[in-house]
Amino acid sequence: MTLVLLAAAMTVTVTAGAIYSTEVFAQGGGVVRDIKVVGNRRIEPETVKSYLTFTAGQRYDAYKADESLRALFATGLFQDVRITPQGGSVVIAVVENPLINRVAFEGNTEVKSDTLSAEVQLKARTMYTRAKVQADVQRVLDVYRRQGYYATQVDAQIIELDNNRIDLVFEIREGPETKVVGINFIGNQSFSDTELRGVITTTESSFLDFLKPTSVYDPDRFNLDRELLRRYYLKNGYADMRVMSAVADVDQEGKGFFLTFTIDEGPQYFFGGVDVESTLPAFAAETVRGNLLTKPGDVYNAELVDRTAERLTVSVAEQGFAFGQVRPRIDRDPVNRTISVTYVVEQGPRLYIERINVVGNYRTEDYVIRREFRVAEGDAYNKIMVDQARLRLLALGFFKDVKVNREPGSAPDRVVLSVVVEEQSTGELSFAAGYSSAEGLLGEVSYTERNLLGTGQYLQVKVTGSQVSGGAEVSWTEPRFLDRNLSFGLDAFARNSDYTSSSYTDAGYADLKIGGSVRFGFALIDSLWLNTNYTLMSDEVYDVAEGSSLAVKQIEGTSVISSVGYSLIYDTRNNRKNPSRGFYFSFAQDVAGVGGDVNYIRSIAEGRGYYPITKQITFVGRAIGGNISGWDDQNVRIVDSFFKGGETVRGFATAGLGPRDKYTDDPVGGKNFWAATAEVRFPLPFIPDDLGFGGAVFADVGSVWGSDASKYAHQYCTNAGSSTGQCAPGNIGTFDSNDIRASVGASILWNSPVGPLRADFAYALAKASYDETQVFRFGAATKF
Repeated sequence: MTLVLLAAAMTVTVTAGAIYSTEVFAQGGGVVRDIKVVGNRRIEPETVKSYLTFTAGQRYDAYKADESLRALFATGLFQDVRITPQGGSVVIAVVENPLINRVAFEGNTEVKSDTLSAEVQLKARTMYTRAKVQADVQRVLDVYRRQGYYATQVDAQIIELDNNRIDLVFEIREGPETKVVGINFIGNQSFSDTELRGVITTTESSFLDFLKPTSVYDPDRFNLDRELLRRYYLKNGYADMRVMSAVADVDQEGKGFFLTFTIDEGPQYFFGGVDVESTLPAFAAETVRGNLLTKPGDVYNAELVDRTAERLTVSVAEQGFAFGQVRPRIDRDPVNRTISVTYVVEQGPRLYIERINVVGNYRTEDYVIRREFRVAEGDAYNKIMVDQARLRLLALGFFKDVKVNREPGSAPDRVVLSVVVEEQSTGELSFAAGYSSAEGLLGEVSYTERNLLGTGQYLQVKVTGSQVSGGAEVSWTEPRFLDRNLSFGLDAFARNSDYTSSSYTDAGYADLKIGGSVRFGFALIDSLWLNTNYTLMSDEVYDVAEGSSLAVKQIEGTSVISSVGYSLIYDTRNNRKNPSRGFYFSFAQDVAGVGGDVNYIRSIAEGRGYYPITKQITFVGRAIGGNISGWDDQNVRIVDSFFKGGETVRGFATAGLGPRDKYTDDPVGGKNFWAATAEVRFPLPFIPDDLGFGGAVFADVGSVWGSDASKYAHQYCTNAGSSTGQCAPGNIGTFDSNDIRASVGASILWNSPVGPLRADFAYALAKASYDETQVFRFGAATKF
């Protein structure tokens, strides 16, 4: 009994001593003899110890133990960590995070798994952490929201495997696409809701949503719209305009967004005084006043002020003041609602370009990029000219983005320009099909490369076909021939037209043209271009029907046409694809007879004017006329004559307007023509503008006259020695009059994904008895 009590007393004493020793050690009084790591399975003990802020041999410190605990958790390697002092030792007990074996996505149909995998941070063979899973769930939601799926729900599920491994599965319930069901504006007095909806990029949902995705709510697009509204008002004189708020509210069912822009327009300002001042000693301000785009009395336009400053800066640099810069000084008069602008020409910082580096052009040659800069290494640095070079590079269409970064050079007055480009695809394979009232079913296959082999050259191969005609064309252009602002191009073509089965005539002919041309072109001044060309072509008229016009029978066979020509083009349109303001004029002449069998001089002039009646309604006026005359005792062949109607003077069939053979009633064309159009274009109501639909009302007038068909008919009869049938004196001749033809009508326009389409409904008000009319016409739109 005594021994038992003694043993018990010894045990209590030893245990109490151990507890006392541990408490003293934990309070910082003990020295750490060793550090033990337990619970680790994949991670080496030394790796765990490397994150500790204390080592064996140091006194135990509770503060350092807490620091070590935080450091171990921060690695993301551990699910749980405990640091426990035991006697003179410290035990680090860890529970490792599982290793991800596989990351999978289930339930996603609108977004590919590859897209989601690229967004999430967790990958196979990485450590699982709850924080990273939560972050990746949010990333998946963000991907769906960018595509308009705001009702999407994402849950992360874990499938446990052996050896502390897991499969991570993101279960996705996509829900319906969230559309913009309404766009409202509050506070707009000067512009209607419809006008402002045309300014922003977001559109309201409609039955035509499948054509464009802009009716899907996108917060980035929403923020852009806010800025577009501000710019639009500044462009129209509202210098005090503010977007007070822009709110996107989800409807009660969570299926759509209502966007509301609250606007404070403020007053409309006009330009007051506009002047140029110079602080440069040797520079005269009056030398650049002719470059001013802003005029007193006009509606204030902030965008025009910036453009004028840029234009003046370039002009100053061109006069030898490389360091000159132009700063617009704005003086606002709220009482009179005017803004006076003084463009101050002043000395800029003296910097020189030490080097120009080009980065990111894995395909495009360096020289293609460098030649767009009007400054070179060693020249004075001019920010405006560098910015303009960037815009020219973007306009090439070779690059998705272009950045020009200015970096310090080897000296304080030296800078290095790094041109960082992000290339994009420049090749395009396109297919198109359609229907034309004149040619029936038609189709086109083309391949276009805008940056051939990275040299900046243009190549197009095109094959076309219809129920009437077919052909192939190859076109190549070098835009900077001999490293100058001179374009050089080569063309080859083959075109076959079979009019025997077309709506042109019941008894026609076929015409095969095979040839090529050489082209040169250059800019004379801003907006004025001169193009020259030489064309060599074989023209075969064959399969002439028995009942065809004698003018066709006379030219049956093959002729060689060798011609030189030029065209002068002046273009100030604000948008070549869909203009609403500006002017276009062209004059072209071709002289055939530089060798070959056919001699003629052909001249065509055309002018188009665009005037905005309102922000969305445009008046378009067009006038066109031409003449072709034979020379060296030659008449003008029927295949070289002008055939009009169709798109030129609507309300008349293709080739339905102008001279016709009296005997066969076939169109024979004329040597002279003119036409004029007055058209008003407008958006169609209840259809979003970005879908590309529009309407138009028009009036056309014109005439075609002066055929040489009778002369060819007489030649044929003389050669045939016949005076009967078609050659009978009463049968030779043409219906030919220069009387004015006129029509009125309406159109539906559509800038479709396959190209511009147009449906015209027209009624001929004035016509000749032999003209052929056409009430409805549908086909590819002619841009004018």
